[in-house]
Amino acid sequence: MNSLPDLSRDYANADFIPGAIALPARWRGEAAALRDALDGRAQCGIAYGPGARQTLDLFMPESAARGLMVFIHGGYWLDFAPGDWSGFAAGALARGWAVAMPGYTLAPEARIAAMTQEVATAISKASALVPDGPLVVTGHSAGGHLSARMACNDLSAPWAARLRRVMPISPLADLRPLMQTGMNERLQLDLPEAEAESPALRQPRAELPVTVWVGAQERPAFLWQARLLSEAWDCPWHAAPGHHHFSVINPLCQADSDLTEALLGGL
Repeated sequence: MNSLPDLSRDYANADFIPGAIALPARWRGEAAALRDALDGRAQCGIAYGPGARQTLDLFMPESAARGLMVFIHGGYWLDFAPGDWSGFAAGALARGWAVAMPGYTLAPEARIAAMTQEVATAISKASALVPDGPLVVTGHSAGGHLSARMACNDLSAPWAARLRRVMPISPLADLRPLMQTGMNERLQLDLPEAEAESPALRQPRAELPVTVWVGAQERPAFLWQARLLSEAWDCPWHAAPGHHHFSVINPLCQADSDLTEALLGGL
């Protein structure tokens, strides 16, 4: 008999956000509008591997790129694709940055450890396409987890020397609690993988600036996850006032928002 509590409710974001069911359709509409506006400056479906989801979308600014920002999408490693999130490139593009949005194979087809390696490979591809300027990596929710994994010193990557800043947004930093949720039927996390893929249980790259960002109105589990990573890595964390788990990334659409400034300012 399993005596561990079911933590599914702790990680159920949409159940506690009014109107959440309508958000994916809105994101997709805004994403399509941005791609249409960019015209030839949007290159979608660039392959970085043989898998159907091993592609990335790349958006270029009007002039020579100041650097490359990578945004890794969330969805609990179970849902969504890069094309759902194009709209969140707007703020960085307005500041003259190129933006890459990688896809990755979702569970249960892939394990989270494999997704980590796929994203690292996608960043290598994007870095080759935008070879100049600093590299900044961010991501939201499960993408926040994957962005934090890019900051871990166990991950060997050719672009590591170029990496200047990592900002996990609402990240899953310790995966062990997810073993006690209904999602794990598809995630198939076991204890060795949960420990190996938990950024809070690993060391960050030396001298790499990391800031953890989270909505102040998020579920307690996500506030705990954000604070845990900041304490484990001795890095700052910021709880954005008034924002829940889905609205916390909205400021990425604005060039002068506090989030975009924290991500790209000074580089």
